[in-house]
Amino acid sequence: MASVFQLRRRSLCTSSLKWRVKQVTTSNFEESLQELKTHISSSDYVAVSMAKTGSPSPPSWLRPLPFDTAQTAYSKARRAAHRFQLLHFAVCPFSVSSSDKLLAHPYNFVLFPRDELKMGMPAYSFSCQTSLLASMARRGFDFNACVYNGISYLSRAQESAAKVRLGAALSSCQVVKSSSSPTVADTVFVERIRSRIECWRKTFESSRTSTGRDEELINSLRNIVMGSELFRSRPCMTIDVCSDRQVQLILEMLLDHSDDLVPLLIPANSGTIHAIRIVLAASKEDKESLERELQNFEEEKSKKIRGFREVIDSISASQKPVICYNCLNDCTQIHSKFIAPLPLEVDEFLSSLHSVFPNLLDINYLMKKHGTMRKMTNIPSAISYLNSNFFAPVDLEIPDQATVKDGKIHGLNALRLGYLFMKLCSILKISPYVTDSGNKHLDPELEDFTNVFHPRSAPIQDSSNAGDVGVWTNNARKISCEHLVFLWGFNLGMTAGMLKSLLRSSHNIFSREFDVKLVDKSCAIVVFWQPGVSKQFVDMMNSEEMSGDLKELLADGLRVTSYETYDRICRLGLWEMDLRESLERAFESSYCDKESNCERKSSEIHWYNDNVINLDDL
Repeated sequence: MASVFQLRRRSLCTSSLKWRVKQVTTSNFEESLQELKTHISSSDYVAVSMAKTGSPSPPSWLRPLPFDTAQTAYSKARRAAHRFQLLHFAVCPFSVSSSDKLLAHPYNFVLFPRDELKMGMPAYSFSCQTSLLASMARRGFDFNACVYNGISYLSRAQESAAKVRLGAALSSCQVVKSSSSPTVADTVFVERIRSRIECWRKTFESSRTSTGRDEELINSLRNIVMGSELFRSRPCMTIDVCSDRQVQLILEMLLDHSDDLVPLLIPANSGTIHAIRIVLAASKEDKESLERELQNFEEEKSKKIRGFREVIDSISASQKPVICYNCLNDCTQIHSKFIAPLPLEVDEFLSSLHSVFPNLLDINYLMKKHGTMRKMTNIPSAISYLNSNFFAPVDLEIPDQATVKDGKIHGLNALRLGYLFMKLCSILKISPYVTDSGNKHLDPELEDFTNVFHPRSAPIQDSSNAGDVGVWTNNARKISCEHLVFLWGFNLGMTAGMLKSLLRSSHNIFSREFDVKLVDKSCAIVVFWQPGVSKQFVDMMNSEEMSGDLKELLADGLRVTSYETYDRICRLGLWEMDLRESLERAFESSYCDKESNCERKSSEIHWYNDNVINLDDL
């Protein structure tokens, strides 16, 4: 009988070696997948966490910033999703009882993007931060097991492409009659194919009644001429086709005039159908048996292609609320690796993601709503803080289902997320209970926290203030991004206060309320709190009518631009070391072919302690 661990308050942080997180590799993936599907079905929530080969690295402006809009924050997360690779993915379905008790089933899937089909998917080059890999190694992560026994996968888009490119594959088909009337050419084509099939069938039936050796030889030669073959011990023939219309006509003809013929479509490498293989069954029962065999074959083939993505599909099919720690970064990774390439626009991304996970809860956003937790930057520190400062007891039950080696466990954060979620709900007085375990029956207060992809932005459902941003991390005051101006070209080493004093004394436009914040050592933002002043300042800096100290600053190299330029460099991937250099590139470069040119350049840039690994070299 499975043992159960009762964990109260501080025990979650102090007794980690007793936890049971099931470690899953290729050797136990199939059985673990079936168990997981059962646990997801009976759960209220599904917490997910993942470990990547890197995280947003220096320079600092490439990390999420308070003044990022949903689009600029997404552009940064999109860059990280393209650069880094997932090494393990933790999933923890859990249910909540009325006595503040969690029943959790944590799993940790070890991943590796192996090119199982020898088609160049999903293998590709990715970046690694050596410091992060060293930290994982110190915690006992087995990189040999990851490379040699990690579970591979294809995204939904890659699966579709793979099926198209598998030219040797056979696909059974469902026939749907065309509504268009046949032409004279259609009728001639159908009658010619019908005659050929009837001749082939008669030839095969006569060969079964032949007894002499000469007759057998003649029938064998006749079968060769007629193109007769065998498919799974059943006779078959292949008919070449030149168009989709011919495919449709042959399928309709077989549907109307045959109870013992099974058509199989043979795709070419280009994805079009280049032939139809017609299999002759011995009886109606034999035909049904063959169709079941083909269906099972297709399913097994699809399972092998999908790999770990079966887990993502199972979570999606359940429609259960999904809990993450950093929703935007995690979901861009999930989308790019398991669904489809990330679009350029955040609205397209959210629409696509919403069709897969309709309800997402960001624990980081819940923590930000708790005013005293704004400085908590990771899950363990947040749990320790809550346990030390609040009385919110939570019982956690974990069936002893796991495989543990040398006391080193990975995939623990998904389990911690469930525990932290319950603690936060208790402290914030939000009901975590789900009616009928359905995603449409969350508590109304909890629904307000769903689908927020940037902790400092408004929920995606609220488009009225989508352009409002913050300026400082711990200041809730919002302002339209149109009121921000980026400024660079000042002396390095200047503080925000020094720069603000210099600007105030340079021109009377700075007699109105404004603030200055350094983005990095080379660039700052100027915040004009009154509408219209920022545009006046930019227009004035670009005119020839300027005078006084501000004109001298401009002569010394001071430059300004609007928020629109910052948004553009994020969209186009102009990721230079300093923000100043990226802004300069935005002015100096020509963008005749913006999207394709910048996508290419973005993929070529790797800096600092990032090392590039090409899976083809392993």
